[in-house]
Amino acid sequence: MTTELDFDAVVIGAGLTGLYQAYRLREMGYRVLGVEAAEDIGGVWHHNRYPGCRIDSESEVYGYFWNEQLMQEWNWSERFAAQPEVLRYIHRAAEIMDIRKDFIFNAKVHKATFDDASNAWTLEFQQGHRAPVTTRFVFSALGPLSATQMPRIPGINTFKGESYHTAAWPRDPIGLGPAKLDFSNKRVAVIGTGSTGVQLIQEMAKVAKHLTVFLLEPNWCTPLGNGPMTQERMDYIKSHYNEFTAKCDASIAGFPHEFDPRNLFDVPKEERDAKLEELYKGPGFSLWLGTFQDGLSDPEANQYLSDFVANKIRQRVKDQHIAELLIPKDHGFGTRRVPLETNYYEVYNQDNVTVVDLNTTPITRITPDGIQTTDSLHELDAILYATGFDAVKGAWNRIDIRGTGGVALKDEWAKGIKTYMGMQCPGFPNFFMLVGPHSGATFCNIPRCSALAVDWLSDMIAEAKNGGVQRIEPEIAAAESYSEYCAKLMGKMLLGQTNSWFTGINKNIEGRDKREALLFVGGNPKFREYCDDVRENGYKGYIMT
Repeated sequence: MTTELDFDAVVIGAGLTGLYQAYRLREMGYRVLGVEAAEDIGGVWHHNRYPGCRIDSESEVYGYFWNEQLMQEWNWSERFAAQPEVLRYIHRAAEIMDIRKDFIFNAKVHKATFDDASNAWTLEFQQGHRAPVTTRFVFSALGPLSATQMPRIPGINTFKGESYHTAAWPRDPIGLGPAKLDFSNKRVAVIGTGSTGVQLIQEMAKVAKHLTVFLLEPNWCTPLGNGPMTQERMDYIKSHYNEFTAKCDASIAGFPHEFDPRNLFDVPKEERDAKLEELYKGPGFSLWLGTFQDGLSDPEANQYLSDFVANKIRQRVKDQHIAELLIPKDHGFGTRRVPLETNYYEVYNQDNVTVVDLNTTPITRITPDGIQTTDSLHELDAILYATGFDAVKGAWNRIDIRGTGGVALKDEWAKGIKTYMGMQCPGFPNFFMLVGPHSGATFCNIPRCSALAVDWLSDMIAEAKNGGVQRIEPEIAAAESYSEYCAKLMGKMLLGQTNSWFTGINKNIEGRDKREALLFVGGNPKFREYCDDVRENGYKGYIMT
């Protein structure tokens, strides 16, 4: 006797990717349920409401491009939209899709178990009042930057002042932005100088009585180039969206930037430096993703780039001792994610801003009154943690996912991540990953690149449905070959030889000190070619039964 499943498919996550995947499945005629741990839609844009939070993609290339109504209706107010505006956009998109009714909220999945006999998954929720759900297929749109990570510092819960992690910022109960907290007469600390920390520091320096930046590993930051979006510009975008999307699809990371096809040292110095000057001003990732084609792979070319940006930091920061602290010594330009900034380095010229170099005076503990380093106690009213996430694989590791034979995904990944196309892992049938390890969308402009992945996967599922397929899993050999391909591509890039969340390194997590290839860095066009080849060859590498 066959037991009727609750749903044909369950989508975990109500961010940009999860909403679209649920919509595609529903429109294909599947009985689909979306589950979201938070109380509302938006994913990272729901949780990350800290002051200064905004996209570092140009607004016109961030979002849904499959819906003509939304593209023509929506007017961005800035060239790089701030969090409240991005979240309003997602809410409007959800209205057009009428997708909210297909989701349940405050439903955090803590266990997913596959049953070989029925070829189905059972999802159990952290909330005890929610009954388990059975489904044929699971689509996990958990996000690569969603598993919040606090630092490992003794006494972190003893501080008697205010403390917030940027991804758990208090919310405005009325609007879609951050709660209006007042730091105007307070001594504020920020720990973390990645993309989030840079955005937060810029804002705190404007309002705090005194801001102390606890600096361990500085990053190479370049100007964002933000400004108002004029109506004339917006009208032009609306009439040329096809050109914008085509340019993104042709670029390595789904942004409107293309590498200069020349090698850096093949260009005369005067012309070379003029090009770098132009790119440095932005907008967006112009210098990172529009530099000379060998800038991120050739050590000498990368050193030249790094020296160029280092001199910019020295020019912008008056105190040369502080300037040197802010210049990275452990990685070259672009070998980690490049934070984009607006007057970030000028912050360190302000009288109300102090830098604590954690390489010379590490934090020993957090006390009720502040942060104790090896040389002094920094008394504080508020501590803000911009310490990021257990990136790329963390959100999956925090769910007890059990495949065939009760094998845990976390245990398999501990041996080394092995995926096919970043979409499935051997031994975990009918379980699909979106924007996770090895996905073509993770090292990319996520809304644009994840939509391509969702569309491809939806086409495969539609074909499987027409054929009465109840079980889809990757061949081990196909997963091994693809994973080796990811490692080979990463090995050609300097970022593959650098400690960062791109390569799985996280000092805040015990045991995360070994590099691994977490990303597909071959570029958006190459990933789409790979996908097309698999589809045109009868979805080779997948076992469908």
